[in-house]
Amino acid sequence: MHIGILTISFSLPGCGSLKEKRQRMGGIHERFGRSPSVAVCESGERDKHDASEWSFVVVAPSRREIESQCSQIEDKILRTVDGRVMNVIREFI
Repeated sequence: MHIGILTISFSLPGCGSLKEKRQRMGGIHERFGRSPSVAVCESGERDKHDASEWSFVVVAPSRREIESQCSQIEDKILRTVDGRVMNVIREFI
């Protein structure tokens, strides 16, 4: 079994409140947390209005499958989140 960690940092220009931040991040936890092979959490910048960091832990039988799932997560994030992706880190255990 292989484990991958995908961490994505966002900039949310013009975001003025934590409520607006939750709306702009668009339910990441609900969308990606449904998969039995993916765990997701807001891992940083929790108290900032204009920034956010999310981590996704992916478990799969092969590194190739993890890389594929991480790419799918990134693509979907880029299409759905109202913010700029500032940094993407992929780690494999």
